[in-house]
Amino acid sequence: MKFVIVLLAVIALASARPEVEIIKSESDVQPDHYSFDMETSDGTSRHEEGVVKDADSEHPALVVHGSYTYKDEHDGKEYSVSYVADEYGFQPTGEHIPKLPAIEH
Repeated sequence: MKFVIVLLAVIALASARPEVEIIKSESDVQPDHYSFDMETSDGTSRHEEGVVKDADSEHPALVVHGSYTYKDEHDGKEYSVSYVADEYGFQPTGEHIPKLPAIEH
């Protein structure tokens, strides 16, 4: 009996979630850089660009700049995050993210 109740609850939950579709997807991939943009029907979007820094040196590094936006399904707020990922690590910024100490380059 417990199995039937759990099964019915899972089916009800799965059927209540709306389908999310990709409404935009673009990308450009080259040997020394890439970029992509995507958006989904639930309002989520993401953009990212990456470039190889010092490609001809002994220590090439990938430098990534990007952003994403999503709507929280619990509180209904829209959140946006911008970021850089490089030799200093992943560095996100957004109104809801605590400020980190500045990294001196």
